[in-house]
Amino acid sequence: MNHQRTALKRAREVLKIEAQSILSLMDKINGNFSRAVDMIYSCKGRVIVTGIGKSGLIGRKISATLTSTGTQALFLHPVEGIHGDLGIVTKKDILLAISNSGETRELLPIISSVRHIGAPIISFTGVLSSTLSRNSDIVIDVSVEKEACPFGLAPTSSSTATLAMGDALAIALIDRRKFREKDFYKFHPGGSLGARLRATVRDAMITGDRIPRIVTGTPARQAITVIDRMNVGFVLVTDKKNHLLGILTDGDVRRLVSRGTAFDTMTIDEIMTASPKTIDEKASLAESVEIMQKREITSLAVVNDKKVLKGYVHLHDIFGRGGSVNISLTY
Repeated sequence: MNHQRTALKRAREVLKIEAQSILSLMDKINGNFSRAVDMIYSCKGRVIVTGIGKSGLIGRKISATLTSTGTQALFLHPVEGIHGDLGIVTKKDILLAISNSGETRELLPIISSVRHIGAPIISFTGVLSSTLSRNSDIVIDVSVEKEACPFGLAPTSSSTATLAMGDALAIALIDRRKFREKDFYKFHPGGSLGARLRATVRDAMITGDRIPRIVTGTPARQAITVIDRMNVGFVLVTDKKNHLLGILTDGDVRRLVSRGTAFDTMTIDEIMTASPKTIDEKASLAESVEIMQKREITSLAVVNDKKVLKGYVHLHDIFGRGGSVNISLTY
């Protein structure tokens, strides 16, 4: 049993060391990082990512993450690069070079050639005084205190930290580009998210007794009770033929309370928002996501072509709670 305890102890030590290595990067995020984001955002070409060994593997992942989140990127193997593949690099591109030591023998010829081409260079390195650093336009510090490898030889903490910094760069670019779920769908048509967003609103909407609904003329206090009981943040108001008339949200209630509104003698018609934003049941989920993002809301009432209330759709059921597209009665 001693070997089992030793293995568990070692595993926890590795995770602790690598977690601390990532956290230490927070102090290294500075103006160079924001400059890198600006440079890539303004780039008219592509981000050419390069590195060899473990750095190359990390580079491939960073390239894939950038590409899937709206930044054109591709990976260039440095050895293949110096044997002809450098022809893909233009002065409109940006080279993102990855080397922990900054002295990787196979990488330095690429740096020299790219500088001659005229493309700017961003480097991820652990040594700020290295050759790579000196020849880069922007240097991102990914240094770590120590590797998780007991011999300090195998890239472990350093590769994990570099990967995390690549993710930070990609996500910062998502914000800068205002890249949204509907955009993600365009680049992932074959994945589970793509399948969901290609589906119709009818496939994912909440229906039946689970719709928070009341009819026109209902006392305001009763409407608030329905919001509390249904726990979805709103109640929809219809006429007796189920045509949608309005909506009352928990935010509306809070604002009314802050203004000292007396609900006891009021009906829902006096405090609801008339003609709420809706979506047709035949529309795509991608369209519903776009509307919700544009209006900064998380739910939409679903109607048919005669404006009859059919249900509602929530972002959580598109991206989070549902395990499949057909989730209207299963989540």
